[in-house]
Amino acid sequence: MPIRDLKAQIDRLPVQPGVYLFFNREAETIYVGKARALRDRVRSYLGAEGTSPRHDAMLADAEALETIVTDSVVEALALENHLIKQRSPKYNVLLRDDKNYPYLQLTTGEAFPRVLVARRVARDAHFYAGPFMPAKFARKTMSLTHKLFGMRSCNEVIDGLRGRPCLEFEIKRCSAPCVRELCSREVYGRAVQNTKLFLEGRNDELIATLTSQMVKAAETERFEQAAQLRDAIRTIQTLGDRQQKMATVALGDRDAFGLKLGPAGAVVEVFQMRHGRVIERVELVTEAAAETRVADAGVIGAAVQQFYESRTPPPEIHLPAAAEDADVLETWLSGKAGRRVRIMIPKRGEKRGLLELAARNAAMAYQARFNENAAAHYAALEILQATLELPGLPRRIDCFDISTIQGSETVAAMVVCEDGRMKRSDYRKFRIRSTGRRRRGPDAAAAPDDFAAMREVVLRRYRTIMERGGPFPDLVLIDGGKGQLTAAYEAFQELGLANLVATGIAKKEEWVFTRDRPDPIVFPAESPALLLIQRIRDEAHRFAVTFHRLARRHRDLRSELDVIPGIGPRRRRALLTRFGSLAGVRRATREELTAIVGRRTADTVLAYLTESGR
Repeated sequence: MPIRDLKAQIDRLPVQPGVYLFFNREAETIYVGKARALRDRVRSYLGAEGTSPRHDAMLADAEALETIVTDSVVEALALENHLIKQRSPKYNVLLRDDKNYPYLQLTTGEAFPRVLVARRVARDAHFYAGPFMPAKFARKTMSLTHKLFGMRSCNEVIDGLRGRPCLEFEIKRCSAPCVRELCSREVYGRAVQNTKLFLEGRNDELIATLTSQMVKAAETERFEQAAQLRDAIRTIQTLGDRQQKMATVALGDRDAFGLKLGPAGAVVEVFQMRHGRVIERVELVTEAAAETRVADAGVIGAAVQQFYESRTPPPEIHLPAAAEDADVLETWLSGKAGRRVRIMIPKRGEKRGLLELAARNAAMAYQARFNENAAAHYAALEILQATLELPGLPRRIDCFDISTIQGSETVAAMVVCEDGRMKRSDYRKFRIRSTGRRRRGPDAAAAPDDFAAMREVVLRRYRTIMERGGPFPDLVLIDGGKGQLTAAYEAFQELGLANLVATGIAKKEEWVFTRDRPDPIVFPAESPALLLIQRIRDEAHRFAVTFHRLARRHRDLRSELDVIPGIGPRRRRALLTRFGSLAGVRRATREELTAIVGRRTADTVLAYLTESGR
């Protein structure tokens, strides 16, 4: 094995704690590990052949070795965790938090930053805070940045030349950097710095800064601004008190880990108990081929490391089995929490019962995720990723469909598919506001324009998503051909969402169209990717047609009186009650109508019925 070619280098390694990295022939990191004594730990791999398929595969790929010496094994553990997260080595256990808790993104890469909700942390010029659990805390915190510091929430290009501010300024949720006379770049920059302090949790420093600004505002007789700063200080102090109470160590604070390890991968369920109650359940998942499977202890150790990388651990952590280097994990967790953290394996009583509950949930989640249908879903997504050359797996797919009959009651529908499963809670319906293109001739009505309708609905949907800060799809599916696809990309371009990828599917031939290919993609009839696309498209069509039928039914139920100016629900009801029907209204005299709706409205009703030939 190639690992034996490294024997001379291994013999020269120091007997000190640190991290070791194995590389393959392409210089890619394939494994990261920690050690109390680097030479002894790495030397053990020379005789590890045949211990497991995972070790054999890794040792066969290993072509080079690097080590990093640390002052302690705890530092080695922290460095190992960082390198695994940064490099995603092939043979390390990589668990994914399936609930995908949101972060807040302060777009410091922009001239006038905003606060947005982000589902993942990107390596860019922006600042990220989080994750926030439950997810609603992220949106509440984002709303507080608007209220406390006047952070903008719009998508406009800010040049300071706007004539007047929008409603957000009037309701004191934006400092209006779009109007230079109201908010200069320097003033907005201070708001950005305060927002960053707030998101970082540096409340003492933030309160000191705001207090200084409040005093200056009061001294210069800017009393309204001083009052706003005073209210902001009180709000931040109240939040700090609540957080302190929530962080108080209590007898019932503990996390219980349940594990189900199988041939398709592993599922870890974490039950978080605070003050004697389970407040949250987090699911961690990893898909692994048979040759990369590891023992329970390895998965549990990786789960504990990766779970608490961005979370504060409770006083007790309960595991179903011993983790690798449990004493090192305890020391590392205690350092993160600022107090002692104990890792325990309960054997009986209430604590063991919570562990067994977590284990049962992990087993159920494993069956639900790795059954045959789920495997087919992931295979379809992988084919789509490869065929469409997507940067990642299209885990979230949004699909749009237009429904109309000769331009009447045109509506649109959007459905969402996540991990191959329809997510009904994210379905949306739209009434199309555009009137369509005009037919020739003086008396011609507006003809239906599916392209304009598609552009409108995509524009409206993702403008709202931008305001909310996400989530954005990995792929947008359009029910239609090149024309509808072009309309969708026009909406993306107007919104500045050039990173979104869309594809269209034609109904008759079942061809898939993309923007960058002149010819359509023709999937085999039995392709899992085509079957998934068809299922999503058919669901969007069903949802759109159902909404269209409902819209037509409501239209048919409306009275012709509704289109007459001055006739609202109350007057319409009075007329129909008095005259019995629309025919009775037609036969009524001016004096009879005047007695019900007044002289002016009676003249309007008579004029409309006369002009319409009724």
